[in-house]
Amino acid sequence: MKVTIIAIGKCKKTSPEASIIAEYIKRSNWDITIKEKDNSTQEDEAKFLQSSIPLGAKVIVLDERGENLKSTELSNKINNWLINGCSEICFLIGGADGHLPQTRTKADLLLSFGKLTLPHMLMRAVLCEQIYRIQTIIAGHPYHRE
Repeated sequence: MKVTIIAIGKCKKTSPEASIIAEYIKRSNWDITIKEKDNSTQEDEAKFLQSSIPLGAKVIVLDERGENLKSTELSNKINNWLINGCSEICFLIGGADGHLPQTRTKADLLLSFGKLTLPHMLMRAVLCEQIYRIQTIIAGHPYHRE
């Protein structure tokens, strides 16, 4: 599986979040890449996010209006996509003002990580851990416990 995280804001390579992100990417058997752009106007951010979506990829937009799923529920959705021939997923993380409606309409899944507001770099770290967790759930690895 190829996974692309498309995000607004650039992560400093020496930040604590960068270490966490790198650790989960290293653990993963999936090909995970991050494409990022500095904060800008919401319209420019939307153009960047939408134009960076790989052709044919399933799109998961992280948005406070989205579904709040358990890790097992998200892994079931992604596993169903895999079974049905999906080979690439991308996650969109918007800027401080969130996503414009035209970005949300690109989503195969609008996903919320809860009602809390998280700093963008910390959200990336949480997302990378969840991608790893999803992969282990699909593989039947004991990393995830309920």
